[in-house]
Amino acid sequence: MTKSRTQSITQDGMPVFKPAIDQQELDAAREALELGWLGMGAYVGAFEQKLETLLGVSDRRVVAVSTGHAALHLGLLLAGVGPGDEVITPSFNNAADFQAILATGAEPVFCDIDDDSLCIDLASAERLVSPRTKVVIAMDYDCILCDHDGVAEFARAHRLRVIHDAAHSFGSKYKGKMVGSFSDMTMFSFDPVKTVTCIDGGALVVQTAEEVSRLHEMRLIGMMQPAKVMYSNARAWTYDMRTLGFRYHMPNLHAAIGLAQLAKIDAIIQTRRASCRYYNHHLGQIPEIAVPKTDFEDITPFLYYVRVPADRRDAFRHFLGEQGIDTGIHWQPGHWFTLLKNCRRDDLPVTERVGHEIVSLPLHSFMSMEMHERVVDGVTAFFLRNR
Repeated sequence: MTKSRTQSITQDGMPVFKPAIDQQELDAAREALELGWLGMGAYVGAFEQKLETLLGVSDRRVVAVSTGHAALHLGLLLAGVGPGDEVITPSFNNAADFQAILATGAEPVFCDIDDDSLCIDLASAERLVSPRTKVVIAMDYDCILCDHDGVAEFARAHRLRVIHDAAHSFGSKYKGKMVGSFSDMTMFSFDPVKTVTCIDGGALVVQTAEEVSRLHEMRLIGMMQPAKVMYSNARAWTYDMRTLGFRYHMPNLHAAIGLAQLAKIDAIIQTRRASCRYYNHHLGQIPEIAVPKTDFEDITPFLYYVRVPADRRDAFRHFLGEQGIDTGIHWQPGHWFTLLKNCRRDDLPVTERVGHEIVSLPLHSFMSMEMHERVVDGVTAFFLRNR
């Protein structure tokens, strides 16, 4: 028996994340399994083409891979990042970005974030540029996009490549342009909790045929298997191998589910915007918390966050948990991790503050009004009780 869109995954609780899985995804999975070609095949090619159509690009190509982390790692390698190089990234970023940098042998260098957008602070990044700097990572956080015009200008001034981490912003627009249609390289994630899921998956959007060719080799453990052969559910039995590669390709099953998700992307976007606007309207009236500073126009929200007083965050999360409302923390700053505590960094006052204040609330596609009200009532009750 399948669950309805509005039914919680757990018996009593409301999770932070809930994928929008319906009969379409179940049918797509069954058809892909019945096809019997479980590796990279025709569904992957169709998924890439559908992404290119949605992005409206003619000067860029999409290459699907196994995860967002894989896309980040391959993007850094395409940019020539290696041992001895540095990559500037906000410390307030996902662990996948840090690990992808380390996987190349390079070093993360941590800049601060803007207090309003929670995206990269370019003035902070400017103070960190060195002769070893090769790439800057510009990530969009939750439901706000970073200053991409400023990022492009910054990169040109310092002759850097840009990796746009759009794991949170698939389907959003920046000044009328689809995210993925304007950056140097753009990474998408389609992991289990993302707005659009492939179970697990990622994609890298690049500009040149040479980069596409290199990605095709690197994602398939270095094998020069022609994509047009693989996309016909076949493979070549003789091939060359001329570069280091990884098992980063996307399976047919995952792409089939992704295609089913993309078929309802417009409804997903509209319902998530409506949920966030409801939250902002009601939670924005609570003086003790800060809500995202956006009207969500042209935004496809991935998460919804609030910032609460640091000394009350644990009690706040515990209180909501007792009401069956799950919460999350996205994220712990990178320089807090043992692995990364000695990385070079700027002063990070905003990152330090936000790292102790941030709380993610439940946001699903097709949330019911009952769910919205339950979350708002729970948040309101905590602050009324604790004034």
